Amino acid sequence: MIYTVTFNPCLDYVVGVDNLTLGAVNRVSTEAVMAGGKGINVSIVLKNLGHPSCALGFLAGFTGDEIAHRLQLQGVDTDFIEVSHGMSRINVKVKSNEETEINGIGPDIAPSDIEALYTKLDALTSGDILVISGSVPTALPGDIYERIMERLEGRGIRIVVDATRDLLMNVLAFHPFLIKPNNHELGDIFDVELKAREDVVPYARKLQELGARNVLVSMAGEGAVLVAENGDVIESPSPQGTVVNSVGAGDSMVAGFIAGYLESGGSYEQAFRMGVCTGSASAFSLGLAERDQVEELLTTICQ
Repeated sequence: MIYTVTFNPCLDYVVGVDNLTLGAVNRVSTEAVMAGGKGINVSIVLKNLGHPSCALGFLAGFTGDEIAHRLQLQGVDTDFIEVSHGMSRINVKVKSNEETEINGIGPDIAPSDIEALYTKLDALTSGDILVISGSVPTALPGDIYERIMERLEGRGIRIVVDATRDLLMNVLAFHPFLIKPNNHELGDIFDVELKAREDVVPYARKLQELGARNVLVSMAGEGAVLVAENGDVIESPSPQGTVVNSVGAGDSMVAGFIAGYLESGGSYEQAFRMGVCTGSASAFSLGLAERDQVEELLTTICQ
């Protein structure tokens, strides 16, 4: 079974505004509301690709109810902890001449809520896949990634981590199955600028030396690189297409990699191709990738 953890789920309110003007009344030209959060995105795309998963995390208030409702409508299994105080956040994403985001705070998560999450994670068994991704809200301990991985260490659970800087570096000692920094995040870790695919390989190998099993580096229009635990280095340019919405593309790549890995019986080559095409399919559409979009890219571009 695949599980995802989203510590701070949200409702994304995405609006289009022609020529946003600060200090004035602006009228939206387009609007959409969707359940958001990196782990939630992974679960939605996995469902679209035909792979069930269970979304874990914390929900609160009427916004939490709406997040759960929207995921139910999309056929995503959930097992969230219901938090007593506060409400799940609303993130406003304004698309105008430039993109602007205003992100909410989230609920007050009590120690008992954290223990409830640990109890759910304790039920995972050998062969399960766990995706931990995204930022950690201030209501949680800053080392919760490490606490979870230490708790599950040695149990045969393949853990995927999509996080930045210290959140990522501090879990490498627990040998995550897959990490997915982008080239800018990888460059920030080592204080270098990485623009070409070949440039990222030695730094991805350094993360392997520190404990990561597989390192998948996304590079937007430049493509992606996988440095696999079997020693293979696999790279690809991005498929050609018009980027409509980059939100969720990285999460889609993670979901595609997992789906490709499972469908191929453990082929890193196929997992990588599926990941690249799934991330691109999301970037080329208003919503998250659907199976037919990914299949088209696999057939016409990514083989």
